[in-house]
Amino acid sequence: MSKTFQKRIEEIYPQLSKGHRRIADFIKNNYEKAAFMTAAKLGEATNVSESTVVRFASALGYNGYPGLQKALQETVRSKLNSVQRMAVTAGRVGEGDMVDTALSADIEMIKATRESVSREAFAGSVEAINKAQRIFILGARSAASLANFAAFYMNLVYDNVTLVDTSGTGEMFDKLYRISDRDVCIAISFPRYSNQTLDALRFAAQRDAAIISITDSETSPIAQYATYLLTAKSSMVSFVDSLVAPLSLINALIAEAAGEKSERVYKNLITLEHIWQEYGVYRTDSGEEST
Repeated sequence: MSKTFQKRIEEIYPQLSKGHRRIADFIKNNYEKAAFMTAAKLGEATNVSESTVVRFASALGYNGYPGLQKALQETVRSKLNSVQRMAVTAGRVGEGDMVDTALSADIEMIKATRESVSREAFAGSVEAINKAQRIFILGARSAASLANFAAFYMNLVYDNVTLVDTSGTGEMFDKLYRISDRDVCIAISFPRYSNQTLDALRFAAQRDAAIISITDSETSPIAQYATYLLTAKSSMVSFVDSLVAPLSLINALIAEAAGEKSERVYKNLITLEHIWQEYGVYRTDSGEEST
């Protein structure tokens, strides 16, 4: 459980009402489940009203129940395995329209990321990318999809992009062993954090490469290696990680970096469009292959 939450409980527990004590005891004994319960559900579990739960959160110094819930979720999310994730979110998933639940959560994560991401770190990341001799991009497990996305579009702009293969330790270091202080490494990791990514970043840091860490918070294990730390909020729907906000942040990073090299980008895209058309890479508007 969050040490901050535990400390807050210990400080005010003697002054809590009986209802508030029931809530505190339930959370302390079931924090992995409580972190993903609505205020109404937590009230039902402790036989108190929803308004009592909200007042309890405020009594602990949080900005209402969402503040308390966020603190608990950030603590437990990286520690839950896939089975536990499925179990603790089962009630929430069954409460209503999953389309509304998932998309609403994504919208909130994007809004929170927009407000919290450091513009200074973002600008430094763009500068590091555009002056780097080589660009290494890595992301393991669920973050591999984000790394592939970033590498695909950066390859349209730069001639020096390497997508680090994280399928095995040997393959990973085969790609990374030439990294130096003239290079940049873009590392992407979200709960549950990958040990492979941490090993790769430790290696890159030892060789003084600039490191852009894209992760969920300053307490993320890859944050310690960051030259530039870009935080994007993520959420959890059942056992599935929602990485919509990180993807939006990566979109912005690529667009800004490419915008500073717009002349090169135009030339590259014109050349590629001719190649794509010649070899029928994409469908035409008529539905026929390009010839």
